[in-house]
Amino acid sequence: MTRILATVLLLVGSNLFMTVAWYGHLRWFPGNSRSLLALLGVALIAWSIALPEYLLQVPANRLGHQGHGGAFTTPQLKIMQEAITLLVFAAFSILVLKDKFRPNDIAAFILIFIACAVSMSGRSDKALNPPKDAAWKATP
Repeated sequence: MTRILATVLLLVGSNLFMTVAWYGHLRWFPGNSRSLLALLGVALIAWSIALPEYLLQVPANRLGHQGHGGAFTTPQLKIMQEAITLLVFAAFSILVLKDKFRPNDIAAFILIFIACAVSMSGRSDKALNPPKDAAWKATP
């Protein structure tokens, strides 16, 4: 498995956990949200679901980052993560929450995917094949 594919798969996995943590309670715990105790309980459940997200997100960023032998800059990793977040969120929102997207929502998603394409364009061969001794170093 290439580092690029591993990075993408880990980001997808991390976003699955985070989306369920952030939005799953809307479907599975729909009760009264006026009680502070109820809100805290739901927040603790969401936090426990989100914890594995970090176990996937951090390795994804390290594997994918140029400074650690990956192919992506930090901005590219972030923009790719946001695009993946939107794909995972859209699927979850439609399939689980039964939401319908407005044309404005779809247009906004498309603009973010265009941003991802712009960020990924123009990568040099050096970015795709970093030197074997590439270790993250602060530039003077």
